[in-house]
Amino acid sequence: MCGTDGQVLVIKPSKPSSVSPAPDEPTDHHPSDTIINLDHGDPTMYESYWKVVGQKYTSITIPGFQSLSYFANKKNLCWFLEPKLEEEIKRLHKMVGNAIVENRHIVVGTGSSQLILAALYALSDPLNEPNPISVVSAAPYYSSYPEMTDFLRSGLFKWSGDARCFNKEGPYIEMVTYPNNPDGVIREPVVNRANGMLVHDLAYYWPQYTAITSPADHDIILFTVSKCTGHAGSRIGWALVRNENIARKMVKFIEVNTIGVSKEAQLRAANILETISLSCQRHKPRDLENFFECSQRLMAERWKKLREAVDNNELFYVPKFPIQFCNFTRDFTETYPAFAWLKCKEGMDCEKLLRGHKILTRSGRRFGSGAEYVRISMLSRDEEFDLFLQRLSAVGGDNN
Repeated sequence: MCGTDGQVLVIKPSKPSSVSPAPDEPTDHHPSDTIINLDHGDPTMYESYWKVVGQKYTSITIPGFQSLSYFANKKNLCWFLEPKLEEEIKRLHKMVGNAIVENRHIVVGTGSSQLILAALYALSDPLNEPNPISVVSAAPYYSSYPEMTDFLRSGLFKWSGDARCFNKEGPYIEMVTYPNNPDGVIREPVVNRANGMLVHDLAYYWPQYTAITSPADHDIILFTVSKCTGHAGSRIGWALVRNENIARKMVKFIEVNTIGVSKEAQLRAANILETISLSCQRHKPRDLENFFECSQRLMAERWKKLREAVDNNELFYVPKFPIQFCNFTRDFTETYPAFAWLKCKEGMDCEKLLRGHKILTRSGRRFGSGAEYVRISMLSRDEEFDLFLQRLSAVGGDNN
């Protein structure tokens, strides 16, 4: 029963759980039969940073009477977007310099997955196009693009494969991802026809992964909290949209699909983004480490260890990336992708090989490439990543 002051929901960093780990999660003792699951991109690497930050900066209290309404701002085109989240999104982009936010409509979604479908819906025109519009992306492309596009067998759009092989007439939508998932390459559009429409997926265009060389300036740009801050469970993403009609159609899709986006999740995301911006200020609190500097340092160390493990055998190869000047850090930096695009010797099924050593990865076939490739998450917890490196070295030793 509610008290006279109303109940409150307090969101705080969780305490260590006494619950036993799931069968596929590594334990502290790393038994030899532990399965290492690096198939997905679960960003648990960021736990260490947020545990140090603690509840002083990241806890929020939501009174029981707050956020009852569907509406967050009836005057906003995206009527379910919390003003605080909109404010912090703009603030962070301006500070990092990775996207233009002036004269853009912000559409919030349940992660970037919902926004991808909202963008495809908004760009489709069933009145003028009797056939589903083709959706393409250059291989290796994000493995979920085909599944998401065709899952509901919509009459509005359909997956048409590798953009480099696309030769159909008529309009199309090209997904452009940079840094690319899975190989970390900075991408440009491939098809380049007048009747094409572009959706730029910039989930990884943040300083811990790559140099910020210029602010992105495209018609539709997608971002997500999960890859920026590590809070995948909050399920918050946002789109920066130039055209008002397209933004309205995206909002309509989300309205019909989920009647908006959780206000509690938005408020938590706003609080996290605010903390990150605070950590990047010149006169920041002494007990708050710069989030992007800390994250980049960790990514750089992981890539150094991975390259050492790969260089010590002739079985594997990982791509190398150019050094670029980052406008945010004001320094030259390499690219440290969230995923490693690992290649085995020609003719080998890399996923099968690693699975035999209890390392679960995602086959290159899922990305429109060959079986000799696999995608490996670089975002797991420290103990899991270190165990992966041990086993990877053992694979190389077994097969040399």
